Amino acid sequence: MKNIRSKLKGTGVAIVSPFKRSGSVDFVAYEKVMNHIIEGGCEFIVVLGTTGESPTLSKQEKTDLIKFSVEKNAGRVPLVIGIGGNNTAEVIITIDSTSFKGVDAVLSVCPYYNKPQQEGIFRHFKAVSEASPVPVILYTVPGRTGSNITASTTLRLAKECKNIIGIKEASGNIDQISQVLKNRPKDFLVFSGDDALTLSLLALGTDGVISVVANVFPKEFSNMVRFGLKGDFGKARVLHFRLLDFINSIFADGSPAGVKAALELKKLAGNFLRLPLVPVNNATYKLIHQLINL
Repeated sequence: MKNIRSKLKGTGVAIVSPFKRSGSVDFVAYEKVMNHIIEGGCEFIVVLGTTGESPTLSKQEKTDLIKFSVEKNAGRVPLVIGIGGNNTAEVIITIDSTSFKGVDAVLSVCPYYNKPQQEGIFRHFKAVSEASPVPVILYTVPGRTGSNITASTTLRLAKECKNIIGIKEASGNIDQISQVLKNRPKDFLVFSGDDALTLSLLALGTDGVISVVANVFPKEFSNMVRFGLKGDFGKARVLHFRLLDFINSIFADGSPAGVKAALELKKLAGNFLRLPLVPVNNATYKLIHQLINL
């Protein structure tokens, strides 16, 4: 487990799930995006995250994407898969029915919509960690879920559940993240969940990022993270400011709509989403087009 912790430091990418115009998964485009990410130097890939539009994928499509990812990755970088939900029993059933061959860890989002108490969140993730045959990374993103994993709950899970090895922190709450960093076990990983905040959080001591923008600019963003991890904030800052306006543009009209528009402009994947998501509006598309040539 120590080995996988070291391999996950740096830039992880929440890879998109490209679709064809017909609405089916575009596996040819998916492979192109995966190769683009790996060749760009990113450290690991997260499959079936929010950026991958996992809520709109069928169980069979999820199974097929995991299998395809393992096959096409061929062990080049660690693979993390998203398995989460607001029904603990159903999450465990999904874990039990998933093949983890070639999979290195699970990213599991905080239970959403039913807004559990912190004790419920703790018990949920304790059950997930006990069921998972691979290490678990927590994911707090209250702007999407309506629920937050507080610093005290994160630290309790980190200390009591040995199979929980880290957290993707997208709360945007610097004090909360700082409390986790200050009091975490020494080998507990903390990843930024916000591209625009990544450099600031690296200065506080985070271990990297799980990124959206690195689907488009893997080399530039992973270099920025590596500079930050080395403490070379002068070089990191140059890349941060170079990317900042583009990062803001791809989130201006929702994610992953923005990153899919950018991938179309890069000729890597089509600009197709599944309802209830729709493509960015014309003004945002034009803005992304203006900013994409860094």
